Amino acid sequence: MADLFWPGDERAGDLLTDAAFLAAMVDVEAGWLSALVGSGVAPESAAAPDLHALVTPDLTGRLSRDAEGGGNPAMLLVAALRDELRESAPDAAAWLHRGLTSQDVVDSALMACSRDAVATLLMSLREQVDLLARLVEEHRTTPMVARTLTQHAVPTTFGLKAAGWLTGVLDAYDDVAALVLPVQVGGAAGTMAATVELAAGLPDPVEVAHQLSVELAERLGLAPSTPWHTSRATVTRLGDAAVRCTDAWGRVAGDVLALGRPEVGELSEGAGGGSSTMPHKSNPVLSTLVRRAALTTPQLAATLHLAAAEATDERSSGPWHAEWATLRTLLRRAVVAGDQATDLLGGLVVHADRMGRTLDAAHDDVHAEQRSLADLAGRAPRGDYLGATDAFVEAPLARAAAVLADPDPTTPQEIP
Repeated sequence: MADLFWPGDERAGDLLTDAAFLAAMVDVEAGWLSALVGSGVAPESAAAPDLHALVTPDLTGRLSRDAEGGGNPAMLLVAALRDELRESAPDAAAWLHRGLTSQDVVDSALMACSRDAVATLLMSLREQVDLLARLVEEHRTTPMVARTLTQHAVPTTFGLKAAGWLTGVLDAYDDVAALVLPVQVGGAAGTMAATVELAAGLPDPVEVAHQLSVELAERLGLAPSTPWHTSRATVTRLGDAAVRCTDAWGRVAGDVLALGRPEVGELSEGAGGGSSTMPHKSNPVLSTLVRRAALTTPQLAATLHLAAAEATDERSSGPWHAEWATLRTLLRRAVVAGDQATDLLGGLVVHADRMGRTLDAAHDDVHAEQRSLADLAGRAPRGDYLGATDAFVEAPLARAAAVLADPDPTTPQEIP
């Protein structure tokens, strides 16, 4: 997938594309039908062939074009699959989707697609933790000027600045790693009444309904859950975690842009972009594109929160529908920015000599506070004015070591 309006979108591959979403919806239908048959709720004759084999090349186009009539693509998908099954597997056609509602299919498919995006974000964050920890160690004593409100303030080190970047990335990692992506099985109004009715001939229909939901979750790689049709914290947490990532990367990009100006020259991208008219330029393209994501993702998350706040009754009219494309765009942009941020950090050039010259040139100004405090204490100033700078890098480095020691960071947590 590529998008001329969002250069770099191809970095997200097929995550949350139409094809991926359609495949995930088919997975939901196939998993549920198999669970119905396996539990004895549906007869063995209802077992279906590979439902993915029934998806014709034109189906995505038809769903996109005609879904307006039902308000969501799941309704037409079920109808199309039943049409394909009716002659060859009539019992499968009759039992397909029974006990589910369209929201169950869409929400579970969105969570399955989001799971893959979350795994990609975790891998990007982990790689950035490694790159930043190395950067902190390498430059923990590299002196530079600290700037506040754009002006020279006091001495600091580039290692401490990079430790600040690392802390932001670690915080984002914690948020993404803590995500729980649940299955959605509620039936028409979140009661699973249809499934319980279908299982009425078995000893404990309610327990059967519960186990069917658990089995579907396992088949989809999601966490078991009670229905959450109009309790949308799952979606807002997912959006917020993605924004925490772009916040952290935006901070890095902003510093690189500011310190990479020719008149500052303390940082530069390893391979800058060119200009269509000025051959001398090496534009900080990666930083610019990462910052672009940081400027646009919070508004997308705000839409998810507004939709959650406006959710009504047992199924929403409008707020639920507003989530799908919003979440897709937010997660794809976060994945793209994560990959670009990794490239940015991997190729970052630190001009320590320029940092030192700038600090030396500003010596009188950046030591003014030190002189005033030493005068107050009635003694001569210390030899440096770095305070606890070196000690403050230890905590983020320890957190980084713990993250890097995790053997499998690519799956979100499950509900206990």
